[in-house]
Amino acid sequence: MSTQVPRLAATCTAALLLALAAGCTAPGPTAGGTAAPAGTPNEEDPVTRTQEPSGWWSPEQGTAWQWQLSGDLDLTVDVPVYDVDHQVPAEVVDRLHADGRRVICYVSAGTVESYRDDAGRFPDEVVGRPLADWPDERWLDVRRLDVIGPVLLDRLDECRDKGFDAVEPDNVDAWANDSGFDLTAADQLRFNRWLAAAAHERGMGVALKNDLDQVRDLVGDFDFAVNESCARYEECDLLQPFVDAGKAVLHVEYDLTPERFCRVAHRPGFSSMLKDGDLTAYRYVCDHG
Repeated sequence: MSTQVPRLAATCTAALLLALAAGCTAPGPTAGGTAAPAGTPNEEDPVTRTQEPSGWWSPEQGTAWQWQLSGDLDLTVDVPVYDVDHQVPAEVVDRLHADGRRVICYVSAGTVESYRDDAGRFPDEVVGRPLADWPDERWLDVRRLDVIGPVLLDRLDECRDKGFDAVEPDNVDAWANDSGFDLTAADQLRFNRWLAAAAHERGMGVALKNDLDQVRDLVGDFDFAVNESCARYEECDLLQPFVDAGKAVLHVEYDLTPERFCRVAHRPGFSSMLKDGDLTAYRYVCDHG
C-alpha cells in the first residue's frame, strides 16, 4: 500500500469566501524559477484549443497551472489553468474565461467539511472519523450513494452552472485511510467511477486526486490527475499510466526548498509546482530550460 496524502487543511475558510465575494482582485505572492508577469495566456497555449471531441475539456501534458484555495484570490498569475473552490462566485469563473483561462472546480467528494453550507445534509450514519490533523473534516461512507449522492450531484451542478471546465473531486481514497468504515478497494472504485461519470454527464472533465494505488484501474475513467507530494514519498512512478495515456498530471509538492523541489520535480508529462500548505497564491516553478 502506498502512502496516501489527504488534502491539506480546511482550505476554503469563511475569510476566503468573503474575499471571493468581494471580487477576488487582491494580488498574492507568486514566485518561480522564471516568474512570469501577470497577463493573458498566449493564444497558442494548448489550453485555448477548441472543445474536445469527447464533449469536455482537459489540460494537456505540461500545461502550467495555479491552485489556490485560501487567502485573497490572485487572478493575475500568468498561467492558462486555474484550480479554485466550487464556492467562488460565477463572476470569478467568467473573469478567468474572459482572460483566456480554463478553470477547474475543487470539490471535496469523500469528506464532509463542517464549515460548508450543505454540511448538515449528511446524516451521522454516513459520517466517519476525522481526517488526520483536520478535526473539522470527516470521511464519508462512499458506499451510501443513496444518501451522499444527491449532495455531491448538487455540488457538481454548481460547478457546471458556474461554467467550470473540469472538476477536481478531493478525498477519493477513503479505502486507504482510517475512515471509520470497512471500505474495500471495490467500494472506492465504484464511487470514483460514479463521480467521473457524473462529471462527464455535465460536460466537464474530471481529475483523479491522489488514490495512487488505483491509478491503473481508473486511468481510463479520468481525464487527468492531480497529485500531492508524490516526489516526497517516492511514488511518482505510480502516475505513469496517466503519462503513458497522454493525460496530464498536475502535481504539487510542499515543505521543500526550491532547490530540492527543482531536483525532484522535473518529470515528463507532469506540471509541477511548489506550494505552501495552506494553498495560498504562492507558487514556485522551476526553469528547466
